[in-house]
Amino acid sequence: MLTVRELETLYQNIGKDRLDILIEIHNIVAEIAPSAAVEVHHRGLTYFHAERGGHVSTGICQTIVMPDHIRLAFIHGACIPDPKHLLEGNTYPKRYLKIDSFDTASWEDIKTLIQEHSDFDPYTWSKTR
Repeated sequence: MLTVRELETLYQNIGKDRLDILIEIHNIVAEIAPSAAVEVHHRGLTYFHAERGGHVSTGICQTIVMPDHIRLAFIHGACIPDPKHLLEGNTYPKRYLKIDSFDTASWEDIKTLIQEHSDFDPYTWSKTR
């Protein structure tokens, strides 16, 4: 996992609110999946369970830095419970959540979505725990 300092250096030009969102998501992933691998891309981060496979088959979540928000994406988001209908998107099975502001984000719901997707196994269409 990257350190918070590394995140701050990588994304020093995106503004404090969006950086705080990235850091909070990073902290949630570290809590849920301490051994998660992370790949840095030009537009964001991809978290996955490297010990089980690649970032598509074992993806936890992806953050994408957009001009006015952070997009939290789930490669198999259509396959996880979303009782509050927070996820958007029409590309099956990928879904995403737009996070416009740290202060208005529903962090408990976001944590639940990350946990559900972290536990999802697309090979069996079930949870891994």
